[in-house]
Formats: sequence, C-alpha cells, structure tokens
Amino acid sequence: MNGPEQALYRVSDVIARLRLSRTVVYELLRSGRLRSVKEGRTRLIPASALREYVALLEREAA
Repeated sequence: MNGPEQALYRVSDVIARLRLSRTVVYELLRSGRLRSVKEGRTRLIPASALREYVALLEREAA
C-alpha cells in the first residue's frame, strides 16, 4: 500500500488496494475482520482499518 493515504476508502478502492475480490472484501466486512463506517448509504473503510487488517494478516502468518 504505497502512495498518499486517504482518510476513507470506498469498497472499490479497497478491492484495488488489497487486490481482493468484491466477494472477499464484503465477507471481511461481514465477519468484522475489516472495519467500516457508513455515511448515508455508502460503506467506507478507514485507512486505519486497512492498516489493522494488514497487521492482522502478518500476525496470523507468523
């Protein structure tokens, strides 16, 4: 995850950044492994949630 960081990402942005399928991202959201917030009808993922998810993957891999 390189480049300037936004505060909030749309699901489509997360799909591109993490290189995961839409189905996998929504399953991560449903299971709570990836945090999100809602603004109106839009589901947004905080940049901190992306960092936490990557850290979780690294811990699980260790």
